[in-house]
Amino acid sequence: MTLETFFEKFDLFADAPNAVAKMRELVRHLAVRGKLVIQNLADEPAVELLKRILAEKNRRTGRSERSDEGQGSTPDDEAFEIPVNWEWIGATTPAVMVSDQGKKVQTKDILESGKYPVVDQGKMFIRGYCDDSDKVISVAKPIVLFGDHTRETKFIDFDFVVGADGVKLLQPLCIDPRFYFLVLRWLPLESRGYARHFKLLKAARIPLPPLAEQKRIVAKVDELMALCDRLEAQQQEREEQASKLARASLARFADAPTPANLHFLFHSSFSIHPSDLRKSILTLAVQGKLVPQDPNDEPAEELIERIAQMRHAKKAKEYEPVSPDEEPYDVPFSWSWVRLGNISLTSDSGWSPQCLPEARSGTDWGVLKVSAVSWGVFKPDENKALPPGMTSRPDCEVKAGDFLLSRANTEELVARSVVVDQTPPRLMMSDKIVRFTFPDEIEKAFINLANLSDPSREYYMRNASGTSSSMKNIGREVICNLPIALPPLAEQRRIVAKVEQLMSLVCALETQLAASRAAAANLLSALVAELTAAF
Repeated sequence: MTLETFFEKFDLFADAPNAVAKMRELVRHLAVRGKLVIQNLADEPAVELLKRILAEKNRRTGRSERSDEGQGSTPDDEAFEIPVNWEWIGATTPAVMVSDQGKKVQTKDILESGKYPVVDQGKMFIRGYCDDSDKVISVAKPIVLFGDHTRETKFIDFDFVVGADGVKLLQPLCIDPRFYFLVLRWLPLESRGYARHFKLLKAARIPLPPLAEQKRIVAKVDELMALCDRLEAQQQEREEQASKLARASLARFADAPTPANLHFLFHSSFSIHPSDLRKSILTLAVQGKLVPQDPNDEPAEELIERIAQMRHAKKAKEYEPVSPDEEPYDVPFSWSWVRLGNISLTSDSGWSPQCLPEARSGTDWGVLKVSAVSWGVFKPDENKALPPGMTSRPDCEVKAGDFLLSRANTEELVARSVVVDQTPPRLMMSDKIVRFTFPDEIEKAFINLANLSDPSREYYMRNASGTSSSMKNIGREVICNLPIALPPLAEQRRIVAKVEQLMSLVCALETQLAASRAAAANLLSALVAELTAAF
């Protein structure tokens, strides 16, 4: 397979993560190994070029450097055979340092606009600007900038000002500056965090081709990188078009959110991101737009009245009705707004003894952490063991069918809830978990959907305590006062069934997308391996 064929197959692996970036890596990989262009034995050998480099460097620096001096070493995983007319040399051998003494501009003094661009060792190519002409480094021939802390490499062919510390400026000697930049970008230097890396650069080796071949390599790399640019632009355009189609599809469904129009959310020619699909499905479910209403259903108002009688018999606390100002959206005629506390029969919390850091062993008593109920799925393994000899509290034991809610967690996870499907015995709630019990007239899975919806999340955030997003607390009174739009019981069950069906489709779509990306990545890896071995 040729490199051109590889590029022609781009659509086959375009979904692979960082596909274009990996293509660029492949181009550099082949370029520095002498596998990108054909060698010409009539070219002056690199050994002769190296003699001129050393002579010029000796003249510039005033010191004698031998051809074997400062040539460093190559990492074992990057050692490879080079063409016969190439040479291995030290990475800094074909360059001299350009002084920036007294030329640097401090970060605080960098301007948003100005006369001279400021280049530092950060990822951004131009850091800002400077108007001080005394700090300008004039560039008659291109310079390669190396970031001592970041390992960033930049090609500079214009007058500029150096930003901050950690910048090393290398002036290439007798070789093509673009090739030197290319090979330094390829060089696999070990990352040492924000420690200095220039000594690693000086200890490394790079391959040196004949000068004529350097120019042919650079020209070929330019051609292939331009092709990568076009492929990247085409890929971005396709993604933008798909995104526009997805947004339009969501908008069309929002204009007519009926069960008959659900096909707008699941389309064969494009895919809406699974997270957006889940959010849309949840929103439609709690607003009464996911399944049709049945006029024969008993209105929620009558259901709420029966629950009120049950609560009265238990002498449960009554909460104020939901006022019209608290209703974030309109609901169907058979629905009613009600507070969570007015449809639950009881609520209680667990306890938080001084537990052991590890999880319990076997079926010993343990206390659930809030993470056990914060992700929409009950996770009984998220627990801590009771210390030996400590008496348990069976009244706090979690049972199948419990509705649990975390009242302390991060901003994202606090007040998340779960309906316990099944649970191992002897697991107790902590005092940061609240349990609600509901009568049979309430579908707990629907209450879970309502509690996870955006209006509920916004309500909790308005009423949460805690100054940082790292930890928020929600009091039980706040939870009990949560406004919920309650449908008739029969519709609650239809909604839950529909949500489960659609979420299964979303999971299947997510699996399909992941499989597609994995297949594309595997294909890309196989083609790269085939291409690398072929040269």
